[in-house]
Amino acid sequence: MTIEKRWVVNVPVATVWTSFDSAREIDQDAITNPADVKAWLSQLTYETGLELCDDNLVQSQVLFGQEVLVIDEKDDWVQVIVLDQPSSKDERGYPGWIPKPQLSLQSDWTLRQGLVAVVTNKKAVLQNQGNESLMELSYQTILPVTGEQDNSIEVKTPIGPCFLKKDDVLVFSSIESIPNGNGEMIVSEGKQFLGLPYLWGGMSSYGFDCSGFSYTMCKANGVIIPRDASDQAKTGEPVDLSMIQPGDLLFFAYEEGKGRIHHVGICCGDGKMIHSPNVGKAIEIISLEGTVYEKELCVARRYWHETGE
Repeated sequence: MTIEKRWVVNVPVATVWTSFDSAREIDQDAITNPADVKAWLSQLTYETGLELCDDNLVQSQVLFGQEVLVIDEKDDWVQVIVLDQPSSKDERGYPGWIPKPQLSLQSDWTLRQGLVAVVTNKKAVLQNQGNESLMELSYQTILPVTGEQDNSIEVKTPIGPCFLKKDDVLVFSSIESIPNGNGEMIVSEGKQFLGLPYLWGGMSSYGFDCSGFSYTMCKANGVIIPRDASDQAKTGEPVDLSMIQPGDLLFFAYEEGKGRIHHVGICCGDGKMIHSPNVGKAIEIISLEGTVYEKELCVARRYWHETGE
């Protein structure tokens, strides 16, 4: 019997770069192992943060324990497909480049074959058997469960057996059994990140971009949606703009709604939305009335169901 080996992210957050040569000198803390996302973000200025977008340097991010498909190598970099981030860029998932040291080749990765622990707090400290802190994991990190103790859950990781505090996670019988939340629950999950600074390509509780935020809040409620706003606007259930409800995704396009989609937010009800706006700003709740968003609103999609089934 052949054991299939899988490439798994072994740092808290691995950034998916556009090319193997996209990272700059200022990005070193984000491309090493161990990675220090906090240190990286603390060094980014408004200008260098904007370059991530304007110079097309970054595509997305992946979390500790996520599996990727490796399709090419260049020096210390690998070209990957992020399998659980649907994209029109590649039918298999989201493409980009990750530093090879931020991945481990695993021969027995069983994330889809049993109990899983999902980080439900904004951050969770991963500990070894001696209760020493190893790294700080992001919200929505998912790991296979191998055991349980009084106050902790034992999990399988790319760096060996580790532990997470029970207060930081929920345990489910499988990834497929994570329950589908309703629209109000999507909004509620998002509200805990109010004030979190925007990060282009961000997919973690260290920073989200607009579509990374909507993707992750839907993921937290049992639904995997496309990674990018333009793709998110093409799937899900169409909703008439006069019938939008909390949890619906709202899409905005240039040329007062007639051009290219460039932004997504989550409807909060009462004419408001929660969103991660752009570089230099933070996740906020705003009223659409009287804003540029009111003029640019063009599409709404629903990825939740009334019953929460």
